[in-house]
Amino acid sequence: MTELEQFRKSKDDFFKRHPQSPLTPPQRRAFTGLNYFPENPALDLTVTVETFVPQDSIIVQTSTGDEQSYLRYGKFRFQVEGQDVELTLFASDHGFFLPFVDSLRGEETYGAGRYLEPEEGPDGRFHIDFNLAYNPYCAYNENWSCPLTPFENRLNVPIRAGEKLPAGDWVAH
Repeated sequence: MTELEQFRKSKDDFFKRHPQSPLTPPQRRAFTGLNYFPENPALDLTVTVETFVPQDSIIVQTSTGDEQSYLRYGKFRFQVEGQDVELTLFASDHGFFLPFVDSLRGEETYGAGRYLEPEEGPDGRFHIDFNLAYNPYCAYNENWSCPLTPFENRLNVPIRAGEKLPAGDWVAH
């Protein structure tokens, strides 16, 4: 079992059994596992982030109408299936935050976007592994409040890595 497969199994176990799971009790009883893209090594990246000067704040709406404040930390560029793309990395008191929406939204991926929480390495570059991209909890239960992806992080390319749309009988519960 690969490290990614072990991570996914552990996450499925958390969703199924843990009291802090985002799933309701009926969903947990019917839960059969999250839906994932196959591992995509081409989307496991180490990138240099071009920091913004100045770094301005942005207010991000949430799925429940609340607001959260983030710092627009910087941007990075990479290629997906031969196309150049750019994403903005945000920061808060809790660390770095990378919300994004791809061209598969609403069909294969969650329409409001997926998240990553990259960490800065000792050399100042960031490890961005889209295989770890996850759906916000509001994708599973509308009682959760999740930041909505800012427009600057809405991509016109597919990101075929990480979690897909939830699927299975447990979703309807």
